[in-house]
Amino acid sequence: MFEIEFGTEDVARTRFALSPLWEVVASVRVLKGADEQGLHRAWAEQVRPRLAAADVDLSPLFDLVPVPTRSPWAGHVPGFLCPPPTTPLPSLAVELATVRATPPALLWTKADVPPARMAALRADPAAALGRLADVIEAYWELALAPYWSRILTFLEGDIRYRAGRLVEGGAQHLFADLDPQVTWAGGTLQLEHRTARGTRPLDGRGLLLVPSAFVWPRVFSILNEPWQPSLRYPPRGVGTLWESRPVPVSEALAGVLGRSRATLLAELTAPASTTALARRTGLTPGGVSQHLTLLRTAGLVSAHRAGRQVLYARTRAGETLVAAAGADRGGGRGGRLLGGSAV
Repeated sequence: MFEIEFGTEDVARTRFALSPLWEVVASVRVLKGADEQGLHRAWAEQVRPRLAAADVDLSPLFDLVPVPTRSPWAGHVPGFLCPPPTTPLPSLAVELATVRATPPALLWTKADVPPARMAALRADPAAALGRLADVIEAYWELALAPYWSRILTFLEGDIRYRAGRLVEGGAQHLFADLDPQVTWAGGTLQLEHRTARGTRPLDGRGLLLVPSAFVWPRVFSILNEPWQPSLRYPPRGVGTLWESRPVPVSEALAGVLGRSRATLLAELTAPASTTALARRTGLTPGGVSQHLTLLRTAGLVSAHRAGRQVLYARTRAGETLVAAAGADRGGGRGGRLLGGSAV
């Protein structure tokens, strides 16, 4: 166990942020075996075939994310691969710009990374980091972009909850239920850790709190210079992230959008292709395509190329509209996993 020591200035400077780049890294850990409990199985079962079918060499990214093992450094991820965000909600492009501009002096790690990969990074940092950023972008489009609206809504909900806890009872209330591995006592945050020991003062820099969809059941910390001291933690209720409920189309939504478009929007609890939506709704593929084009123009759905397929997903505006109409709350028994069978 080690302790993070807060001063008055540190409490004042503690803030929240989200990081698309960190979700890339954490999700790769899941695909490499960090999800023994199967929390993200529904997502992984959709994504693995998509990655295998894509004509993309992902090794520059996957080599830098160690396979989870019992090694003392198994939990380590290279700091330069996912530096803490400097703004509350950076785009992936902004974070990749930071990666591309990484100073050569920071290209080192204690993580179990193939020596040849690190040697290539150091031999020509500009070219290797540029290639890495391109690979991350390609992985994002295949594995995370179609699901980002769902993930983002979930993470933002956790931040709103945490902010309320801070307002209600200060730092002690904020950290009280953050995670079983984290406890707050007398101005000190205690973290259970397999290798780190001692006390780390924040020295007026504050702590950056980053909820992460793919980090459970771990908590990741960054305390080394030159990065902002950070804690990446699983949001509350993360086990429900991939759950959805088969429900009838909201009559209110059908009245506004028309029944076909309302049906398609309600069906997009998970990213889906035109063919899949046609099969599920009984509409013709041509009709589905026309309706999706109109929904996309209205900003209610987005399109993401995944290999030879184009997957459609609800945007944040689409999620809000469906929730407001009550389409995600009615009908059906039990829940189901994303694209899977009832549970």
